[in-house]
Amino acid sequence: MKSTLLLLFVTVFFVLNCNAAPKKKGDKKEKGAINALTSEEKTQGWLLMFDGKTSEGWKGYNKPNFPAGWIIENGTLKCQDSGRGEAGAANGGDIIYAKQKFSNFHLKIEWKISQGGNSGIFYLGKEVEGWEIYRTAPEMQILDNDRHPDALLGKDGNRKAGSLYDLIPAKPQNTKPAGEWNSVEIICYQGTVVHKQNGETVLEYHLWTPEWNALVKNSKFPELNPDWANVAKEGVIALQDHGNAVWFRNIKIRPL
Repeated sequence: MKSTLLLLFVTVFFVLNCNAAPKKKGDKKEKGAINALTSEEKTQGWLLMFDGKTSEGWKGYNKPNFPAGWIIENGTLKCQDSGRGEAGAANGGDIIYAKQKFSNFHLKIEWKISQGGNSGIFYLGKEVEGWEIYRTAPEMQILDNDRHPDALLGKDGNRKAGSLYDLIPAKPQNTKPAGEWNSVEIICYQGTVVHKQNGETVLEYHLWTPEWNALVKNSKFPELNPDWANVAKEGVIALQDHGNAVWFRNIKIRPL
């Protein structure tokens, strides 16, 4: 009797395992992959902007080469801490993705900021000799809201992380603390721009409209560039050197 039960158990076990859906090879790796595109993203037309190993595709803003103030560290694109604020490192400065300009796009990036740190993500930017990129491009703010003074400046929190810097605050303000990874998205389509932070839409605005022009007119940006409100329809993606350590990874974009 015991032999019969044992045989029955072994048979059922064998049948169940044979009929179980086979695991797709690489599924686990694909889901948790850093600096890589999934099969679905490849099908959808996403482009990987950083491979986690090299600075290929990136260069300094208004510079021919990739600045030494930025390094590749443990699969991240890192701006090193210079302690010089906006002046950045001696051989630092903002960097741009130089392979391609974008007009309508969906951009995804993960970032992590150092304690008291400040940085940003620029889009629809232009390279103009003698200018900084913030004279031409909107910026999604990156900030340690708990320590950096910018969190207390501006208006209604419009200098906190995720905000359209100095113009529109990110609401809800759902940034994770310094040292933790944040995931953000910027969607731009025919003038409509959306900022998403950690899975939530935190702001939306519309370029080139009367409301946009009025918003910019009452800001500091016309002092930097009288034509600042006339943001380019196509431009570069850039990452800011604000003198503080900041890390980026999983940088990918899908033209729309």
